[in-house]
Amino acid sequence: MTGQEARGGSVLRLAMPRGAGWGKAVASGSLSALCAVALLAASGYLITRAAEHPPILYLTLVMVGVRAFALGRAALRYVDRLAGHDASFRQLAVVRTEMYRRLASVAPAGLGTTGRGDLMTRLVTDTDRLQDLPIRVVGPLVSAGVTALLSVVAVALVSVPAALVLLVALVLAAVLGSVVTASIARRSDEETAADRGRVADLVLDTVRTLDVFAAYGTLDERLAHIAALDARVTRAVRRRATVESLVGASVGLIGGAAVIGILAAGAPAVVTGALDGPLWALAVFVPLALFEVVGAVPLAVLTYRRVRAAADRVERVVPAVTPDGIVQEPAADAEPASLVVDGPVAVSVSGLTVRWPGAVDAAVDDVSFDLLPGEVVVVQGPSGAGKSTLVDALVRFVEYRGSYTIDGVEARTMHPDAVRARVGLIEQDPFVFDQSIRQNLLFARETATDDDLLGVLDRVGLGAWVERRGGLDAAVGERGALVSGGQAHRLALARALLHAFPVLVLDEPTADIDPDLGDAVLRDLVTTARAAGRTVVVVSHVPVPPDLVDRTIRMRDGRIAA
Repeated sequence: MTGQEARGGSVLRLAMPRGAGWGKAVASGSLSALCAVALLAASGYLITRAAEHPPILYLTLVMVGVRAFALGRAALRYVDRLAGHDASFRQLAVVRTEMYRRLASVAPAGLGTTGRGDLMTRLVTDTDRLQDLPIRVVGPLVSAGVTALLSVVAVALVSVPAALVLLVALVLAAVLGSVVTASIARRSDEETAADRGRVADLVLDTVRTLDVFAAYGTLDERLAHIAALDARVTRAVRRRATVESLVGASVGLIGGAAVIGILAAGAPAVVTGALDGPLWALAVFVPLALFEVVGAVPLAVLTYRRVRAAADRVERVVPAVTPDGIVQEPAADAEPASLVVDGPVAVSVSGLTVRWPGAVDAAVDDVSFDLLPGEVVVVQGPSGAGKSTLVDALVRFVEYRGSYTIDGVEARTMHPDAVRARVGLIEQDPFVFDQSIRQNLLFARETATDDDLLGVLDRVGLGAWVERRGGLDAAVGERGALVSGGQAHRLALARALLHAFPVLVLDEPTADIDPDLGDAVLRDLVTTARAAGRTVVVVSHVPVPPDLVDRTIRMRDGRIAA
């Protein structure tokens, strides 16, 4: 499947392999199942015919057939497994690539309230479960359907009443597999998938804030809540396993009933000599093998419900169509020339309005201001005033109405990457990679030398700290566990300075830092950025020292306050 084809399809369609490899797997699986049925049927015919003591030449062909069916079943089963898993795993790589491409379009603005643990479960566990669609759903259903159809035809050539008995038994098994099991398992699968996501979310949140729970004495209560939810998931899984076992047993009973029915249907004809005894034995042995193949149908239906629930969860967080209000990431990369910025830029915002997907009221309403080159502007306001939404619009995470121009060019007409090459964002909780200090900085400019890196670290006040840590190869830990909040912001600023954004947006740079240290960090951040000739926008819900700024914009309820 090409990338263009992947972008338009649902998650389930995307999970299905295509091409010769998958066709070989389906064909091999069907032939293997046919060999299994033919092997047992031919064996039954051979045993009963041999009991009549005919000349050996009458048995030679059947004996060769038994050996051929036995070898074919094993060899074709191997080809089925090899080709099927190869095609499924290759397609899973396409699925993962497409999921991350979609995630890049909706994150971070379009993720809503999806927690990190739940998101991880959807993109890892639920996405991995999609590989069951070709291997455990489509493949077994095709094999069972082809084998059942040809088996009924073969039995009908021997005895029409026996074929009718077999057909009725197959219909009963199909109804049991497709209707009863689906109605039983549907709610369980949906609830289990959601509960798994909640468990992952709670565990991740607990690990990240373990010290807080321990300090307030609520850790045991938190762990008990996680244990209770995990026990609920376990019970649901056990109920599902019970249903699978009961369904498998029921299909086996139906297969046994089919054998008895065929015996009863053919016995009178055998007694009167109208039906050859060995052929009758062949018809009796068919359901014994056939229902082993058909027994996969109920399990395939149950698996489909589970795969469908997983696909729905993935689709909700990374839909094929980007929600209205979220910037659609173009399929084509930005022109390299559009990512090169020389010197400062001027930003003008006029009548800018932003409404989140599904929201009735605008989060930012009719906002206008200009950013001059080298200017330091503070955007202040209480929580919920629309400051962060305004920032998301400036870096093109969300769509807007009105006008937003960069050097006179409307931002919506530019490639989003070209906008972000000019307007850089240092988040409230800047991300620090679990790599060395060097790698965290080279992420911004791969061609930077060690002298460049040490120089920019000095400019943000981290030179002495890096030297004490042992140099640029010092690790910073997972998500910056080995650095403080202030150091993480300084490291993020060093990255931004290396990238040379003409406009730098600092979103709540002192939110998670001690107030005294926060003032020092903010002063260093602004002073360093201003000295580098950057236009700086500081978003804050607390006052900023007036000597640091040229102008203050106050927001309330999505508007600029008078």
